[in-house]
Amino acid sequence: MSKDDIIAIILKHLEDNLDDIDISTVSPETSMRDYGANSLDMIEVVSATMRELKIRVPRSDLAEIETIDQLAAKFLEHVE
Repeated sequence: MSKDDIIAIILKHLEDNLDDIDISTVSPETSMRDYGANSLDMIEVVSATMRELKIRVPRSDLAEIETIDQLAAKFLEHVE
């Protein structure tokens, strides 16, 4: 699995959780907040992505992540 595969999964869950988002315009170099995601939306996207990838990442490891790309990189560290 590549980081691009993980980004695609994150974007799928982002689209599922945000009503007014055009996934084709989303850049991995930006934050989910930039697209209108609130804290609850972000938790849901992160949780759903971790379930799909069958991984667990400690919340403390996620605290400093700002962009979708950084999130994908962190998840990639935990994917077998």
